[in-house]
Amino acid sequence: MSYHELSVAERATIQIGLLNKFSQRRIARLLNRSPSTISREIRRNRTAHGHYVTHEAQQSMSARRQACRRHRKLVPGNQLFELVAYLLRKRFSPEQIAGKLRSMEFPQFEDAYVCRETIYNAVYALPVGELRKELIICLRQGKTTRKPRSGGVDRRNQIPDMVSIHVRPPEVEDRLMPGHWEGDLIKGKANASAVGTLVERASGYLMLVKMNDATATSAVEGFSAALNRLPLAVRKSMTYDQGREMVRHAQITQKTGVAIYFCDPHSPWQRGSNENINGLIRQYLPKGTDLSIYSQEQLDAIAYELNIRPRKRFDFKCPIEVMTEVMAKQHEVPASIQ
Repeated sequence: MSYHELSVAERATIQIGLLNKFSQRRIARLLNRSPSTISREIRRNRTAHGHYVTHEAQQSMSARRQACRRHRKLVPGNQLFELVAYLLRKRFSPEQIAGKLRSMEFPQFEDAYVCRETIYNAVYALPVGELRKELIICLRQGKTTRKPRSGGVDRRNQIPDMVSIHVRPPEVEDRLMPGHWEGDLIKGKANASAVGTLVERASGYLMLVKMNDATATSAVEGFSAALNRLPLAVRKSMTYDQGREMVRHAQITQKTGVAIYFCDPHSPWQRGSNENINGLIRQYLPKGTDLSIYSQEQLDAIAYELNIRPRKRFDFKCPIEVMTEVMAKQHEVPASIQ
């Protein structure tokens, strides 16, 4: 049987029983409790004069319980909380913050490490107000609740002459050789504007591509221009979903030499790197905004900021560092990422 803490009413019954000179066993029978429970309660919570008073017994119990609880590391106002809040405002995810705190020494803190769940709990436990709202917005999703994904019919048309991901070379899956990319479009308000995203699979290196709109013509022009800025050593393949903007994928291959493979419908995990980075990009380009207002220079600045953020899968190295390393192994480091 599990033990339940004595309630205020039970403590009041103990006080009344003692005033009426009931034995501890009789009080225990009245409360359907063990005599040892009553004995321990009286011994622990009686006053200095040996009397048992209900409200003082309750206060003594509350004080002991508070004292035995572990001290919270993240409390608004302490230095560690301020450090975590600062990194959240810099768009670090809780997991990235936890990784950095584990790998770095902070002599001003007795124990600087906190896990990501502690950070999430500390943010969501804040009282309703501007600080809570600000830090939740800094989180990757920026939402207090999740919306369930509803099923639907795939209304996308078949892409002509598409090559399935299932015939993609094994070297792409291994993520050991640089030059294999995943691509996508993120769309703005009313789907009237779009930005192309390209993520290199081996390093997580990101390029953002300004698009005039979400049409096939813009996809050909935007992706071709972005890929052609790279050396041939890192222009091997691109994996994409079956969006209608890729109906002219053959022209992209012709202009860039990049082989394009297409995922199965409703299979975002086949482009996991791109799906992940799109969530990070939405911190800078929120849904429902007009993406046409951003210049290519502004998009490059956002991509750079994401490319210097540490990633767990690279032992908290940033994509630029990883890209430089994998390119060094190929004896060619592109000037555009140095």
